[in-house]
Amino acid sequence: MAEERDETEKTEDPTQKRLDDALKRGDVVKSQEVNTWFVIGGATLVLMTFSGPASQSVTALMRGLIANSYDIKVDGAALTALFGKIGIELIAALAVPFVLLLLAAVAGNMIQHRLVWSFEALTPKLSKISPAAGLKRLFSKQALANFAKGIVKLLLVGGVLTALMWPDRGRIMALSRTDLAAVLPVTMKLALKLMGAVVAMLAVVAAADYLFQYRQWFEKQKMSLREMKDEFKQTEGDPAIKGKMKQVRQSRMRKRMIANVPKAAVVITNPTHYSVALQYERGMEAPVCVAKGVDAVALKIRQVAGEHNIPIVENPPLARTLHASVEVDQAIPPEHYKAVAEVIGYVLRLRRAVRR
Repeated sequence: MAEERDETEKTEDPTQKRLDDALKRGDVVKSQEVNTWFVIGGATLVLMTFSGPASQSVTALMRGLIANSYDIKVDGAALTALFGKIGIELIAALAVPFVLLLLAAVAGNMIQHRLVWSFEALTPKLSKISPAAGLKRLFSKQALANFAKGIVKLLLVGGVLTALMWPDRGRIMALSRTDLAAVLPVTMKLALKLMGAVVAMLAVVAAADYLFQYRQWFEKQKMSLREMKDEFKQTEGDPAIKGKMKQVRQSRMRKRMIANVPKAAVVITNPTHYSVALQYERGMEAPVCVAKGVDAVALKIRQVAGEHNIPIVENPPLARTLHASVEVDQAIPPEHYKAVAEVIGYVLRLRRAVRR
């Protein structure tokens, strides 16, 4: 016979509550490669778009300082004012590129998961300083995957960059003998070429690493059967307690229903299974069901009716129909008026005959 599955084995997919709790703890999918790709991509965009204007602004500032160096005062408050002016100029030239890089770094996180505010990750834990836990993390699957990923990145990026630069090796060596003004455009062109290749390669690496990180995170969130049962008890309540409460409610409702039987004008029965007690008084628009039941409850209704001299009329088809279509404390449907009126009329005639 096959062995029963261990309830402590994490074999079940996580519930939505489990995933939401992980998010609240700050336990989210995060690939550092995706962040790196966004930062390098943002740096490439900044270099292509803002390197010219930014360099011109900084160059103009430096030329002005050098050209007027003899006339610049550097004593006391003048030196502070000079540094303040230089700082403002540099900030004006580099603010937009810096903001774009910052947005790229934030976007690298936001695209992986929504914004999370959690301080649990910052809470001190003994496991973080435990040598045993440290060794376990050092030789874990995650650590081995990061090591392999680093080797692959090094070989891939190094190989592609070497292939790209090898045809230009003579040109690069000649830059040492070239005028500085001509070196900068060539350097910019080569830098953009290299960064474009790096961005393209890291896009593949980032996509593969994100899928790997997501799979690792999802496996970590998996639940055992015991955990699923415990979560169900927390969210839906203990089934045993819920069953007991349902029994208590049904018992109380049954007692209230039996207590209303003496108000009935007639009890219509199927002698072996069904009983329906109907209340009717002059002025009522239609008879109202005050009690109904099957088997043991039906027998109890008949017993109480007998104790209070309530007429009991055997009409199996009508008893079954009323039991199925009428709820307690509800008036009977119009389609049953005629059949019930005949029964109540019979009961009233019987009472008048007895009184004579």
